[in-house]
Amino acid sequence: MKASDLFVKALENEGVKRIFAVPGEENLDLVESLRRSSIELVLTRHEQSAAFMAATHGRLTGQPGVCMATLGPGALNLVTGAAYAHLGAMPMVLITGQKAIMTARQARFQIVDIVATMKPLTKASRQIVSAASIPTVVRDAFRVAAEERPGPVHLELPEDVAAEQVADEVDVLPVHPIDLPVAHEAAIARAAELLIQAERPLVMFGAASNRPRLQGQLADFVRRVGIPFFNTQMGKGTVAGGGIAEGRTGFWMGTAALTERDYVHEAIDRADLILAIGHDTIEKPPFIMGPDGPLVIHVGYMPATVEQVYFPHAEVVGDVGPSLTLLADRVEGRLPNAGALLPQREGILARTMSRSTESRFPLTPQRIVHDVRQVMPDDGIVALDNGMYKIWFARCYPTRTANALLLDNALATMGAGLPSAMMAALLYPRRRVLAVCGDGGFMMNSQELETAIRLKLDLVVLIIEDNAYGMIRWKQSVDQFTDWGMTFGNPDFVKYADAYGAKGRRVETAEGLAPAIEAAFAEGGVQIIAVPIDYSENTRVLVDELRNRVAATVAQPGAFT
Repeated sequence: MKASDLFVKALENEGVKRIFAVPGEENLDLVESLRRSSIELVLTRHEQSAAFMAATHGRLTGQPGVCMATLGPGALNLVTGAAYAHLGAMPMVLITGQKAIMTARQARFQIVDIVATMKPLTKASRQIVSAASIPTVVRDAFRVAAEERPGPVHLELPEDVAAEQVADEVDVLPVHPIDLPVAHEAAIARAAELLIQAERPLVMFGAASNRPRLQGQLADFVRRVGIPFFNTQMGKGTVAGGGIAEGRTGFWMGTAALTERDYVHEAIDRADLILAIGHDTIEKPPFIMGPDGPLVIHVGYMPATVEQVYFPHAEVVGDVGPSLTLLADRVEGRLPNAGALLPQREGILARTMSRSTESRFPLTPQRIVHDVRQVMPDDGIVALDNGMYKIWFARCYPTRTANALLLDNALATMGAGLPSAMMAALLYPRRRVLAVCGDGGFMMNSQELETAIRLKLDLVVLIIEDNAYGMIRWKQSVDQFTDWGMTFGNPDFVKYADAYGAKGRRVETAEGLAPAIEAAFAEGGVQIIAVPIDYSENTRVLVDELRNRVAATVAQPGAFT
């Protein structure tokens, strides 16, 4: 067999079902080997989308997703996706081609040092120089990608290596399970003592608490200790949360979508101890530590990354789920002040969710979030692109299932929303999947509508129209710069959908959004819904209202600032 056959055999051994790719001539041996394999080749219309889909596969399953591109320009188009997975801790394996390394018949045509390019953006980047090394290299790539902290690994397979003949007796390496160690007993005892002594404890769930392996374990911990919790943007969904009217989880205090001054910070600022579970400082800080602030206990798979904004006073490092079980064993029934901050919950959530049913048109961000929540079932998946609306979904969208709101608060790149939603729809065809994209972010990878239709996905794409790069335009206004350079025009999105063979709708009344989404899901297939938005709420709420809140509470007794 060829080395490319052995390579594909090694991928099958790792459980790979799909590869997302834009192949080139340097990949042709590998493509032919894939044709004869059990692995599906999913052709995308841009390498960046292939990488976003592979990264989202890793995020949702915990198993590395795989993408492929050719040398030079194709490989370079994977760079944003590699950074997306690297900062977001999503396991992924990137495969690129290269010209022959034994000969140089085309001199340096299209040759870029992709191995060096990928090194700062991946956990490992290496070139395969011999067919015999393939089983070891592939096994190591998947192991490194999946182990904590997860992330991308890059492999370059030159075309002459891929074409090498390999002895049939060369075999792949067996995959074996790896159990993570739990935290040291002394660390758990120290954390337990601090919790018992706390007068106003608060739990925070960060990005690393959203690992698929943790499903159910964190909710059990909250139930046993009875401490209220909040989450970071990427920690949403770890434990089900709900608004007051929904009565879902009586311990959820909200989401820290902003670094400071939001309503949830009323609880954060009053806490004398924060148990930070799975916090990753790659996220925009949910709060900033200072000399007069609360004690912070870091619970994570990895030791804390100590920075000016985050320097915990104690650490519980190990497999998070079992470690929290041991911590709960020590403190359950021994926390007299566990619910000290709960009286603030109703006021925080009521003000955060206020004015979410206003019949203003164009729609306010609060109304869009509210209507999406009404239409999506508990296990429905909303995949966000990046824009101003992301802050509103982070603040106001109660999550009821882990990884049901996919947002990126690490690289925070535009263009990832549609490919991420497509991956979710591929993995969970029986669940409702909604992509929410701004008009700017959607157009960065809108060509993937053709891919979604070719894959026969059931997918609804909600395009929020403001004809501008809205977040930067808002920041421009907040910083008192002139409104300039951020606006653009859009195609008619209904006609745009029709051109791809999708169904397009336009929302034209405040009451029209929820029925439009419901009708789109009922009809099935790829559906596009365009809705205009009134972003004046950005200034009214996120600037003026929150500034007034701080002014009114700055002298509150016991508050940490």
